[in-house]
Amino acid sequence: MVVSVLNAGNAGLDTGTLCTGTAITGSYQSTYDTQSYYCLVNSSHLTKGLLTVRMMRAAVWIQMTQRSHLIPNTSLWRSTKTVTLEGRILPFPNPCRNCSRQLLLIEAGQGLYKDYSLEALLNNSHLYHLAHGKDFASRGIEIKRWIKTLKYKGKVKMYTKIIVTGIHLNLEKMMEQKSGAVKSLTGGIAHLFKQNKVIHVPGFGKITGKNQVTVSKEDGSTQVINTKNILIATGSEVAPFPGITIDEDTIVSSTGALSLKQVPEKMVVIGAGVIGVELGSVWQRLGADVTAVEFLGHVGGMGIDMEISKNFQRILQKQGLKFKLNTKVTGATKRPDGKIDVSIEAAAGGKTEVITCDVLLVCIGRRPFTQNLGLEDIGIELDNKGRIPINTRFQTKIPNIYAIGDVVAGPMLAHKAEDEGIICAEGIAGGAVHIDYNCVPSVIYTHPEVAWVGKSEEQLKEEGTEYKIGKFPFAANSRAKTNADTDGLVKILSQKTTDRMLGAHILGAGAGEMVNEAALAMEYGASCEDVARVCHAHPTVSEAFREANLAASFGKAINF
Repeated sequence: MVVSVLNAGNAGLDTGTLCTGTAITGSYQSTYDTQSYYCLVNSSHLTKGLLTVRMMRAAVWIQMTQRSHLIPNTSLWRSTKTVTLEGRILPFPNPCRNCSRQLLLIEAGQGLYKDYSLEALLNNSHLYHLAHGKDFASRGIEIKRWIKTLKYKGKVKMYTKIIVTGIHLNLEKMMEQKSGAVKSLTGGIAHLFKQNKVIHVPGFGKITGKNQVTVSKEDGSTQVINTKNILIATGSEVAPFPGITIDEDTIVSSTGALSLKQVPEKMVVIGAGVIGVELGSVWQRLGADVTAVEFLGHVGGMGIDMEISKNFQRILQKQGLKFKLNTKVTGATKRPDGKIDVSIEAAAGGKTEVITCDVLLVCIGRRPFTQNLGLEDIGIELDNKGRIPINTRFQTKIPNIYAIGDVVAGPMLAHKAEDEGIICAEGIAGGAVHIDYNCVPSVIYTHPEVAWVGKSEEQLKEEGTEYKIGKFPFAANSRAKTNADTDGLVKILSQKTTDRMLGAHILGAGAGEMVNEAALAMEYGASCEDVARVCHAHPTVSEAFREANLAASFGKAINF
């Protein structure tokens, strides 16, 4: 099939890329074989690039690419049998005789470049507005300014131009904004309790019977509550590091790291998992020299795809974070001057090295908060990781006592616990109980973000599953380009024969938002072609997700 395209814009290029042949636009000439399609334009707005050429036969797409060359201010004139391009004669069969062309597209497309310009200006003007107004100051980011004045006839005339002389961090103000956000959110929970007639009893609860909970209050009094069903959702606590005592001052957990009084000159983070890289990234941005020590050979924790992890590590290192992988911490000692000597060595053993820091952050994970809940007294035993065993309806060995969230098996994620709570309550009320843990997404909230759902490539290899891969870099995404934020990529894994999406892995700005589309697709058993055929707004970063699915399903993205 051959298509004639008269076009200088995005829609025409995308349409043209579905067919094999010769492409000539205001700035492009790309050739393949002897068949051809043409773009009739008089413009030099396009730039050098790679024009993807495709031929579609039934449901099979065969892709080919050719390097494009810049031809400015091109115009084509068609006669009955030939087309002239700046003195050159090109074949153009009469569509009324022996016509092999089946589609002619006429499109201008100049609005596309206005869209790109607008998107860039929208983003940049928003950042300028934040810096110029009070928003930065409210977040602890103070910009020092001075305004030049001119006295004229006894009057003072202010110049409108503001001169920026430097940026200052007001950490106290930044922490104040953080605390205000947390207070607002927790206050919202109290409001929801009241709105839904949920009685809040503050204190420490302990199960004292199959249908009874005793609450110990701060004033020393107790309250006994009798109930038909009990749901345990006590969450998790910071996992301690053997031999290192956390004081939440200079040796801190993730809790203490959220409330440091000043930016440390040097910080060592034990663990380069999700929380380690998140908090390490925060303090590195604010000026600390941060080194993360990780026992494993990669960053990002368990479940992350290794290709994504390597790219993620490279970006964080470019930002200034330092990593010591395949390395273990053997101890930490406080010095008289307040600094901390951290002893490390290779995970497999070897020579000891000492790193000195001002703050030591322990981020080796969390453990279920299941101690002193009275579980042993009523016959509920914990597994070897301190978790509560349950069945598919979240019931413990005592049918009317349920457990959800971090105290049961599965990833320690707030959204996973939330879904379990909803489903468990529906089950108690007599409804169906179902959750697909393979469709629970994970997110690392650094910049860029990392998000994934489903299987990693390593897991598929281990399972022996045949799969296809589709990738699309944000460097080829128009919204990412206009925002000047092009780090990262989208990686899609699909079943080789059925095209069903098996996993989605995203590294880039807004990955935590984009991954929810993947979770929805996987929950409904969608194929990559299903996603590829859904119209996505342009320009948006989520188009990269569509392009990666297109690559996974058909073997090639359109715009890369």
